[in-house]
Amino acid sequence: MNKIFTAFQGQRRLVSGPAGEVALVVKRVAPRPDEPIIIFEDGTGRSIDFDLRGGDREVLARLAKLVPPPVEETVPPSEPRGRGRPKLGVVAREVTLLPRHWEWLGAQPGGASVALRKLVDEARRASGDKDRERQARDAAYHFMSTMAGNLPQFEEASRALFADDRRRFTGLIADWPSDIRDHIVKLAYSDRA
Repeated sequence: MNKIFTAFQGQRRLVSGPAGEVALVVKRVAPRPDEPIIIFEDGTGRSIDFDLRGGDREVLARLAKLVPPPVEETVPPSEPRGRGRPKLGVVAREVTLLPRHWEWLGAQPGGASVALRKLVDEARRASGDKDRERQARDAAYHFMSTMAGNLPQFEEASRALFADDRRRFTGLIADWPSDIRDHIVKLAYSDRA
């Protein structure tokens, strides 16, 4: 999945999109000392700094290291398949369990690794919606803290956001600058239209 970034100059939204697109637009905007430009990663709501020095190619090359493109999960059919296990992006890490857990895992079809992957996938499916809602709420709060922390009713709006009281929340932020308000609502609720 591509990461989306949004740049604001003061209270005005400049651009949203992939890192390279946002960086090049920001690079061309005339700076204003009274309205700094802040770039946010929409997935986290946190601000991020892009190094905009040099030409467009240099900027894009640095961004490619900072924000790598999404990993393709399929192998192109033109490449012959080698012997052994397919490359699945497996990462080995240490897991500490009690002996009874290792016994149970070892008795499962496919062994401990297969059983753990199945358990993780099942847990992700079971709590996926709650996890996405929590991540969206946290991203909205991080953005809101930076861009609206001094605006009227910020504390009450924060409480309503965390209480998942959408009607109250949107009512409390209704008088905030429209670009800021709209972006907060997008971050918090876009997946739950």
